[in-house]
Amino acid sequence: MYKKINYITAVLVLLASISVNAQITSQSPYSRFGIGNLMGSPLPQFRAMGGVSTAINKPTGYNNINVQNPASYGGIRLTTIDVGLAGSIVNLSRGSDKSSSFNGTLSHLTIAMPITKKSAMSFGVMPYSQVGYDFAEKGTISSGSNTGNPATQNVSNIYTGEGGLTKAYIGYGYQIGDHLRIGGNVEYLFGNIIQDRRVEFEDPVAMATRLRNENSIGGVNFSYGIQYDIKLNSKTSLNFGYSGSSANDINSTRSYVASKYRIGSETDGTGNTTVESIDSLKSGKSSLRVPLTHNFGIALQRDNKWVIGADFRMGSWSKFSLNKVNQGLEDSYGVSVGGQITPDITSINSYFKRVDYRFGLSYDKSYIKLADKDVKEMALSFGLGLPLANALTTRAFYKVNFTTEIGKRGTMQANALQENFINLRLGFTLNDMWFRRFKFD
Repeated sequence: MYKKINYITAVLVLLASISVNAQITSQSPYSRFGIGNLMGSPLPQFRAMGGVSTAINKPTGYNNINVQNPASYGGIRLTTIDVGLAGSIVNLSRGSDKSSSFNGTLSHLTIAMPITKKSAMSFGVMPYSQVGYDFAEKGTISSGSNTGNPATQNVSNIYTGEGGLTKAYIGYGYQIGDHLRIGGNVEYLFGNIIQDRRVEFEDPVAMATRLRNENSIGGVNFSYGIQYDIKLNSKTSLNFGYSGSSANDINSTRSYVASKYRIGSETDGTGNTTVESIDSLKSGKSSLRVPLTHNFGIALQRDNKWVIGADFRMGSWSKFSLNKVNQGLEDSYGVSVGGQITPDITSINSYFKRVDYRFGLSYDKSYIKLADKDVKEMALSFGLGLPLANALTTRAFYKVNFTTEIGKRGTMQANALQENFINLRLGFTLNDMWFRRFKFD
C-alpha cells in the first residue's frame, strides 16, 4: 500500500508541475478581451453532454469528479483520479481572409477521496482562462503637406497576447440524509496575461512604437453548490442543482512599458531594437475583480441506464475590472442540454453495451460586444465513456472519456470575425478503494 501511495504521489506531483508550468496557448483574437477565453470547470465526461453538470451526481455507480458543483463530492465513495488532455483546431474567417491553427495541452488533474461514509474532499489543477492571439489591422494615416496635397502612409497595428489563468482548488462535499448534498471549493487563481500593441509604418525611416502590458495575477476565490434529488421510483430520480462563485478582488501586479524601436534588427525576440523607452511602470500593485456567477441545473436520471438534463448559467461580467478600471464587458449567459445512455452496464457478451454514449448542445452569449453586436458561441458535442477491464485481484475501475466539441464563435456578418473550432478532449478516470482496513478472524 505504501509503495502504491508513494508511486501515485510522485506521478501526481510530476503532472501537477507540468500543468502549472506549461505555457497554455490558443489562437483566438477574442481572447484579447477581459481575462481571455473562459475554460469552464466541467471535465470531458460532462463536456460531452454540452457541459450539463450542475445537477449531476452519479448517473452510474462509477464515481466522477464534478468540479462544477462541489456538492457532488458528497456522493463519492471511492478514491477517484481524473487526468486529461485537450486539443483545439481553430479556423478563423474574416471576409476572404482565413487561417488555421492547432494547440494542445494537459487540461486537468483532479483527485477526490472519501472522508466519511457521506462526505469526500477533492483537489486539483485546471485552466481557468486562456489568452493567445496574434493579428494585424492595416490602414493609412494622412497629414497636410506644404503643397496642400495630403501625404499618406501605410500603417500596421499589430496585436499579440499570451498567457491566461490557472485554477488550483480544494473542496469538500457532504451528504445530508438521503437526498441533499452541499459543498464548497476554495480556489487559488494565478497566472500572467501579457498583451502587446505595436504600431509600425511602411516608411523604414519612421520609428515604430510598442505598448506592452503585463499583469501577474494571484489570489483566492470561492465557489459553492447544493444538490437535491427526488426519487420518482426505486431507480428513477429528478435532480436539482445550483452552484456559483463569489465576487472577489484578486491581487494583480502590473508592468507597463511604452517604447520606440526600429524594424529589422535581430537583437531581440521580435526582431526589433528598442531605441528609447517613452514610459514605464513596474510592480504597480492593483487588483482584478472576479464577478459573481450562477449555475442552475435539472436532470432526470435512470440509475445505471440514462440521464438527460439542462443547465443555465449567468455571470455579472459588466462589473469586471482590471487594475481598478472597468473593462466594458457585458453580462454573460448560456444554456446547455444533453444526456448520456448506457445500453446495458452489466452486459458480458457485448462490450459496446457497457459504453457510455453522450451528446449535448450549448449556446452562450459571451461577455464581448463588438460594433453593437453580441459575440455568441454555439457548439454540438458528443463523446464516449470507454470502460477498461479491471484486474480480478483489485477493486479498481478505469474509464477513458473521449469528447468532441464542434462549434463556432462570432459571425461573418458586417465583415466581422468568425471562429470555427473543433475541441478534442481525452480524460482518464480511475476509481479505487484506498486506505481501507482489512480484518482477519
